[in-house]
Amino acid sequence: MREDGLRKDRKKEHIEYYLKSTYKSSTLFEDVFIEHNSLPELNLDEIDTTATFLGKKIQYPVLINAMTGGTDFSREINRSLSKLAKKYRIPMAVGSQTIALRDKGSHDSFKVVRKNMGSEGIVIANLSGHASLEDAKFAMDLLEADGIQIHLNPAQELVMKEGDRSFKGILKNIEDIVSNIEKPVIVKEVGFGISKAVAKKLYDIGIRYIDVSGKGGTNFIEIEARRQDEIDFTDIYSWGIPTALSLIQCREISKDLTLIASGGIRTSVDILKALVLGANLVGISGMILRVLVEGSYEEADKYLEGLCYKLKALMLLTGSKKIEELKKTPYRVKGDLKDLLEG
Repeated sequence: MREDGLRKDRKKEHIEYYLKSTYKSSTLFEDVFIEHNSLPELNLDEIDTTATFLGKKIQYPVLINAMTGGTDFSREINRSLSKLAKKYRIPMAVGSQTIALRDKGSHDSFKVVRKNMGSEGIVIANLSGHASLEDAKFAMDLLEADGIQIHLNPAQELVMKEGDRSFKGILKNIEDIVSNIEKPVIVKEVGFGISKAVAKKLYDIGIRYIDVSGKGGTNFIEIEARRQDEIDFTDIYSWGIPTALSLIQCREISKDLTLIASGGIRTSVDILKALVLGANLVGISGMILRVLVEGSYEEADKYLEGLCYKLKALMLLTGSKKIEELKKTPYRVKGDLKDLLEG
């Protein structure tokens, strides 16, 4: 089978095995305590959830994060997600465009996002850390993208039966891209977290946007393990840095580092806590994909509507009129998160 055919099958299998995944791990957001304010002196209609991202105003600090693309099934998913992104005036990132570098037939599954969101929407391209500068430019041009995600996924690749086994030179590769592309470059994990040490290396080569994509959400070790039966990987399903820990530690690098918190973001409380811990934006992928595929577009719409309303309600209950005020909300940590931070 041709390589592009293998990629199409893999993308479909990723979605199928994600929906069948059973392993649960913690983001450690449950170890973050935020005090209730019973005298907020605010009205709900005063709450302002708007933010600025990649030079454009967005209605909520929420990103529909990278999921899929490349197949007919993926095109329909991206069509629905992009309609939701436009409705709620939030950004959207496509899944890896590696297949689009070789297969013109896959292009529409990605281009539908810009088509639906229009010129005002924020659309983000996506390639792996192995991508060349030319690849990155192509991926961005295909979408008329506002920026590009470069994803880091060594844990996934090492379990994937047909995955990469060589990871030398990726930092230099990313430096070449960020130095030669005028639009923002976002480096993201795929669910195992970015450490403070890695964030510092990225910051030092010019990266100013990081998506921590921590442990607690989609587990690509489990997904890839389900795609093969040669080695039992169940003993390393727990590998990774929990999202809350990764976020706190990466925020220590610099105030001018734009951080996206993703990995196990499912509820409005998760969103609120991530923003309080220092995220500029919060990425959602797995949960909305599940609601969309197992339910319907209308159910995914209702899910997002509920998230947005509850975020406003929770902001009011902290006495925060704007996102910038919310970020100054004091918090305390306990349990495993406290132990890991102190250790």
